[in-house]
Amino acid sequence: MSTPEIRPEQSVELLKALHILTRDGKLNQDSRRKLKQVYHLFQFIEPLLKQVQSTHEDFCVVDHGAGKSYLGFILVDLYLRHHAPRAKMIGIETRSELVEQTERLARDLGFNQMLFLNESVSQSINSPSLPKKVDLVTALHACNTATDDAIRFGLSKEAEFMVLVPCCQAEVASVLRKHKAQQLKDPLAEIWRHPLHTREFGSQVTNTLRCLQLEAHGYQVTVTELVGWEHSMKNELLIAQRKGPPKPHTIARLQSLLERLGLEELKERFFVPELTAANEVGR
Repeated sequence: MSTPEIRPEQSVELLKALHILTRDGKLNQDSRRKLKQVYHLFQFIEPLLKQVQSTHEDFCVVDHGAGKSYLGFILVDLYLRHHAPRAKMIGIETRSELVEQTERLARDLGFNQMLFLNESVSQSINSPSLPKKVDLVTALHACNTATDDAIRFGLSKEAEFMVLVPCCQAEVASVLRKHKAQQLKDPLAEIWRHPLHTREFGSQVTNTLRCLQLEAHGYQVTVTELVGWEHSMKNELLIAQRKGPPKPHTIARLQSLLERLGLEELKERFFVPELTAANEVGR
């Protein structure tokens, strides 16, 4: 390709299938924007792939709630098939028609490092098709509790890294809304008294709780903006790296936050039994 925006090693057929290139292999204004977004996201993930590869060549990346496996294909196209031929890219998706579609595309492209599983979160955690430990878990625009599913999967598989772009976080906002009359006794509740603020604050609280959950498991969490993904207002990127042993004392901060905001009914979603039990013993 003579187009300077396309890297020489990229698969033109893949870019056409992802609608980044037009059918005749051209870039229009919209596709240039999409390609810029792809490169921007990849620049966050590439250093993590290199770090994992430095310890072992046969590493495993899992994309949870993969959908059409857009992200998985891009990672294989830009990195795995050129630099990590022994690595695996696994997409997990509950919609069988999408799994069939992505399997067909990978077969047509000769991307034999890719595997697709039509499984739920609970099934994937215990799936014989997956290794006991995975290295990197991604979840791109995982709606509502799907991000939490990816976190639960990553924790159970002792993932070295997690890269998460949450989306459509409605559950916490609905609980805030349900208990608003009682919460308004606390001046702090003025922050989410108005409906628009309830939605926005609920989204912020959701990711704050996720960060605390990851930190309790010994992860170092970086929160940044996924600048360039303009077609979604959900522009928050969470990058978590496993740094050490679990930190049960963080559970106390999580517990206090849930109680202060009237979100105790969500305890099971953000707590992990073994850490909670350890925290109770330590008190």
